[in-house]
Amino acid sequence: MNRPGPPIRVLVVEDDPVAADAHALYAGRVPGFVVTGVAHSRAAAVRALDRTPVDLILLDLYLPDGHGLQLLRSLRAAGHSADVIAVTSARDLAIVREGVSLGVVQYVLKPFTFATLRDRLTRYAEFRATAGEASGQDEVDRALATLRTPQPAALPKGLSAPTLEAVTRTLREAPDGLTAAEAATAVGISRITARRYLEHLVTDGRAARAPQYGQIGRPELQYRWITATRHGHGHGH
Repeated sequence: MNRPGPPIRVLVVEDDPVAADAHALYAGRVPGFVVTGVAHSRAAAVRALDRTPVDLILLDLYLPDGHGLQLLRSLRAAGHSADVIAVTSARDLAIVREGVSLGVVQYVLKPFTFATLRDRLTRYAEFRATAGEASGQDEVDRALATLRTPQPAALPKGLSAPTLEAVTRTLREAPDGLTAAEAATAVGISRITARRYLEHLVTDGRAARAPQYGQIGRPELQYRWITATRHGHGHGH
């Protein structure tokens, strides 16, 4: 969908310079979005927002000089109304609830791929573009669903989210990786189907595949979960 109007201005707030650059690069690649700045701390974020108003903050919740939600609370008190997509490795639902009350429109769990962020930003852009009077409850529900629904559009035809979840869990719990046949047995699906889900994870950048030699006959492909150690630095990210 071609979004009319000016681009959505984004401020990236993330203390890890490598992750901050990656998030800014990702956001800048999504049509309709422009990154106006990158801040590595709560104080730098406040300075950046005083200089340049933005529409959306991509906010890491763990900052060296305070929690992201404290920053958000002070911004709201100062009259900043920018929407927020929180980026975090924290899976604490109490923080998620508090974030919602402060206007966090979405959460993206670290580490994430470009496809995940693109999906969230595209939904957010669609949500922002909904205007005018709603004809009734279902239209209001549809507008909110645009924002909330977790990535059904990103799944190729024929793949289901629950099966993908099961294959993902099985693969994550196999430190040495799995073949399609092993994944199929563990999840209770056919080998062909398992291979489609594993290939989807490879395409999405969440799994890697390599031939496994040593058996008689053709080498089988071995799939393994990619653990992101690069962004999981130090202090509780």
